[in-house]
Amino acid sequence: MTVRKLRKNPETKNELGIELASGWDIINVAQALALPDKVIQKINKNGWSSFCANTDLLYKHTNTLDRFIGRIFYWFFIITGLAGAFLVLLNSFGLFD
Repeated sequence: MTVRKLRKNPETKNELGIELASGWDIINVAQALALPDKVIQKINKNGWSSFCANTDLLYKHTNTLDRFIGRIFYWFFIITGLAGAFLVLLNSFGLFD
């Protein structure tokens, strides 16, 4: 619901980062809310800012619950993805017969 609200807002509509696939802006918003400010500043300084959502606008247009849900979603997404890749790696070594 948060990203839908941000998509409809004309101020934030074009500030949600590059959408590589349908719905990728959800991950961009969650990433911008979950990563520490120093990491976001480093990303913006290196020229990768078009891949990330604008954190200043996100904090302006979201409430505490929206930010909490975004952080939980992002870290759950990253942990499950890495765990799945790790299990595939272990399976390729023959640990799961």
